[in-house]
Amino acid sequence: MNLTKYKTLVAVVEQGSLTQAARQMNVTQSAVSHTLDSLEKDLGFAVLKRSRAGVSLTGEGERLMPAVRSLLSSAEQLEQTASSIRGLDTGTVRIGAFTSVAVHWLPGVLKEFQNDYPNVDFRLLNGDYHDVEEWLSDGSIDIGFVNVPCTLDCECIPLMEDRLLAILPLDSRFASYPKFPLVECETEPFISLLKSSDHDARRALEAAGVKPNVRFYTKDDYAIIAMVEQGLGMSIMPELLLKGRHDRLLTLPLIPEARRTIGIAIAAGSRAGPATRRFADYVVRYVKEQATLQAG
Repeated sequence: MNLTKYKTLVAVVEQGSLTQAARQMNVTQSAVSHTLDSLEKDLGFAVLKRSRAGVSLTGEGERLMPAVRSLLSSAEQLEQTASSIRGLDTGTVRIGAFTSVAVHWLPGVLKEFQNDYPNVDFRLLNGDYHDVEEWLSDGSIDIGFVNVPCTLDCECIPLMEDRLLAILPLDSRFASYPKFPLVECETEPFISLLKSSDHDARRALEAAGVKPNVRFYTKDDYAIIAMVEQGLGMSIMPELLLKGRHDRLLTLPLIPEARRTIGIAIAAGSRAGPATRRFADYVVRYVKEQATLQAG
């Protein structure tokens, strides 16, 4: 079986373009097109629809993709296991992360891991909670950072509790308050993440029985921070995300207090190879070390 054909298909689907997929794979566009034609000939049906807007999966292609991702995941696990037996520790670990982890944890973990295992490659996907859960479900990633509790069919390890804080403009009338009463979200202009992403703030507000006065929606965490800095409203953010971003913001603990629990989810069963599991160990150790440093 020629796995290159299936890898090419996944690249085209994820990039939405033959040109972008060719650039990612460092081959020509004609080579990508030829590979796809050969794959469709082998399968006996079309998997992609081509148009001026790009490419998309046919109905048959949609049905095929879960099996394709499972095949490639199993092949990667096989390679990692064989490499581990040979003592080479090679392979590719596919990671999904949301903003705060991608910015404040991953660079440090990756640096430590690469120092010990320089032959392991990484593929990083950044998104929100919903994105990471989707990637874990469809096999796009081997390991993902999630909001605990996690309902996915994965091995989930809690890592850290992270406080939620109110963020407000520096000239806010709440500047003299030691803590921010959540009930005030009903009158203050509120800037919210999209509903698919806004698990943290929504849980805190719903638990307090508060309906926020939402004036703006966005999917980008740092867009919210910039809007608050400009005085457009307030919001609620995890403390880890705000690390190093307090200079132009007023940050206050909440009343009642609210937290999120960050965890790491590993692909269920035997889908995760040795390199993936070793990387998870490094993540757990790194987070513990960072917590100790902050406590000290």
